[in-house]
Amino acid sequence: MLFFIAKRIASGVVLLAAISLVAFSLLFAGGDDVARRILGPTAPQATVETKASQLGLDRPLWDQYVDWLSHAVTGDLGISWFTGEHVSTSIGSRIAVTLSIIVGATVITAVAAVLLGVTAALRRGWIDRAVQAISFLGFAVPGFLVALALVVVFAINLGWFKPTGYIPLADSPVKWASTVTLPVIALSIAGIAGVAQQVRSSVIDALERDYVRTLRSRGLSMNRVVFKHVLRNAGGPALSVLALQFIGLLGGAVIIEQIFAIPGLGQVAVSSTTKGDTPLVMGLVLATAIIVVVVNLLIDLLQAWLNPKVRLS
Repeated sequence: MLFFIAKRIASGVVLLAAISLVAFSLLFAGGDDVARRILGPTAPQATVETKASQLGLDRPLWDQYVDWLSHAVTGDLGISWFTGEHVSTSIGSRIAVTLSIIVGATVITAVAAVLLGVTAALRRGWIDRAVQAISFLGFAVPGFLVALALVVVFAINLGWFKPTGYIPLADSPVKWASTVTLPVIALSIAGIAGVAQQVRSSVIDALERDYVRTLRSRGLSMNRVVFKHVLRNAGGPALSVLALQFIGLLGGAVIIEQIFAIPGLGQVAVSSTTKGDTPLVMGLVLATAIIVVVVNLLIDLLQAWLNPKVRLS
């Protein structure tokens, strides 16, 4: 098991290095424009070139990347070219906000998808068709339309939740819940659709196995067989889809945070990318990649626990 974990961590480190190098290379092409945007359109060309030299933009790409990487591994992600704020501070103050929404959406997705998928697999008939219809709608309707509909109905018309803004959990748990409920639901809809379909298919496949008939012949109830044995065997594919949904939520959160005016990573990602703020963009890329690697590692560990054969891969 230790070798399995070490191998997954090593592959994660390689992935982080590859992602950072690719992202840095893509950002390098706009270096001269960044100096111009910092100084303004009326700045003399000589001043722009001096600023680009101060930022190190006149150095070879590999030298810039090695310099950034040598600082990044120590936790120093640099300073924003436009705000002068430390990148780690800019990201640290917002990442908790984004993760609270994404984790909440993932939990709701997992619970709702398991309930819908298992119910559809066991009951079949009209319930199965209804679940598949709900899943289709979840795939078809864009998340931003769901978010806008939720704001209009539950925030503006009914007044149950705040339409925009964010209140930290430490300030007021109740008010915090009122600000994250609608964004979490908006992010969960598409995820529930995808995971529920996978759970349904996996459970139906598992129910046709010989061990299920054997357990039933011994007098075990269907509920016990399903929740103690079938779900464990069907959990692997569902976990993989859930992990992909979690990663997809990182991108979806950018739009949702803009709609609900939530001060998470979405706002700073849009702003820094538009300006070409390389240190801040690289910090966001690294933070996102680390989250992805950690989530994949946790999913691998859960799958290894559910199915010991995974440890051999």
